[in-house]
Amino acid sequence: MVLPVEDLVTWGSQFIWALLRIGGFLMVAPVFGNQLVPGRVKVAMAIAIAIVVAPLLHPMPVITEISVALIADVAIQLFAGIGLGFATVVFFQLFVVAGQFIGMQMGLGFAAMVDPGSGVQVTVWSQFFLLLVTLTFIAMNGHLVLLDVLVAGYKLYPTGFGHSTQEVALKIAELGGWMFVSGVLVALPAVISLLIVNMAFGVMSRSAPQLNVFSLGFPFSLVFGLLIVWVALHGWLPQFERLSREILDITLSWMA
Repeated sequence: MVLPVEDLVTWGSQFIWALLRIGGFLMVAPVFGNQLVPGRVKVAMAIAIAIVVAPLLHPMPVITEISVALIADVAIQLFAGIGLGFATVVFFQLFVVAGQFIGMQMGLGFAAMVDPGSGVQVTVWSQFFLLLVTLTFIAMNGHLVLLDVLVAGYKLYPTGFGHSTQEVALKIAELGGWMFVSGVLVALPAVISLLIVNMAFGVMSRSAPQLNVFSLGFPFSLVFGLLIVWVALHGWLPQFERLSREILDITLSWMA
């Protein structure tokens, strides 16, 4: 069997272009880019996915020499993968923000633990919501949807995003506002309910100063907060689906 050198160069170029964007995506994406996942595993996953994806792509520029334009194209491909992965990270972090709001309102601000995935101290509720959204994301094949979006982006815009780099950077920055707004909306029912409870205990402390409101109010707020979160979990899947559709629409708008 004889393989022409031109075909090998063409296939190698296809593989390298696919590996760049996929590698950047896996480097920061949730589940894939977790700190608990060894670097060798990430590299092996990127190579394996690139081998499968490369034949599905449209013809890419053949790499024949190293130039400034080639280095710029490499940076754009990496930035495209990192941008898509960062958008997914923002989606996960909005539930962490919601858990922070709920935990602080319940008086669990001191009950912080280190998130093994990011190495940052978060409240217990933040860690609970993060584990819940991760399991729901995997159960609903969200990781396959992300890879599908990544391949679709290659088919639509082989050289990067559909917008300029400055526009994409601005859209990524705007995701921060969307994350905090969505996090507040997720935590709003529990926060308002706990606020009403705290206001009731404030009225009690004014009407009966002899009562030890702290020893009575803290366990009551804790139990009531657990009850509110338990009730809120009944509408978890519709809320998760709505937010996942929003972040998917935002990500697809970058390539529109």
